[in-house]
Amino acid sequence: MSLIELRGVTKTYGGTTEKVTPLEDLDFAIDAGEFVALMGPSGSGKTTLLHLLAGIDQPTRGSVSIGGIDIAQLRARELARWRTRHVGYVFQSYNLIPVLTAWENVEVPLLLLPLSKADRAAKIALALAAVGLTDRAHHLPRQLSGGQQQRVAIARAIVADPTLLLADEPTGNLDRKVASATLELLQRLNREFGKTLVMVTHDPAAARYAGRIVELDKGRLVAAGGAHA
Repeated sequence: MSLIELRGVTKTYGGTTEKVTPLEDLDFAIDAGEFVALMGPSGSGKTTLLHLLAGIDQPTRGSVSIGGIDIAQLRARELARWRTRHVGYVFQSYNLIPVLTAWENVEVPLLLLPLSKADRAAKIALALAAVGLTDRAHHLPRQLSGGQQQRVAIARAIVADPTLLLADEPTGNLDRKVASATLELLQRLNREFGKTLVMVTHDPAAARYAGRIVELDKGRLVAAGGAHA
């Protein structure tokens, strides 16, 4: 069953004299529980597509349906509420708040939800345990390695139990050994916890951890296939 359905999606930036169209008339679907890797050259529309799935950006034309809701039709406040409950986002640069501990960074998304302090604490502890960082809960980002910081970022992305986990070049700043450990963690979240995961990557080795590889070029789908690590 498709969790994500894009129909006729076009995204254009710019005014009347100069326009850039990173995505053009794209039809694309992802089933619940899939791990999909998006690949393609720079400018092919990968990150634009990820932003549309996250509700960070809106299509110029077409529909972006997630869980039966066309998020392109939601008002700004409705979209913000939907994003808080349904999307976890993992960035290449971690995007941790430097003055907050790992525990406090993971807590940030929960502060937007109607939860008690005890409920927040239980969710944070579970998320940190899932990424193997229980013993680093009270460390600041500068006291953590790059791999540990990315695991904190992943814990933050999953702490609210989102419908969809999105990762934009999550291993781009990591060495090969740490990158492999991070990808194994993402794969485990998909296989053991059933998380639907969409990952942008330039790295064919990283893409092989996904269950399906989708290639974009000039805003269009050019290839799709299976891949397993």
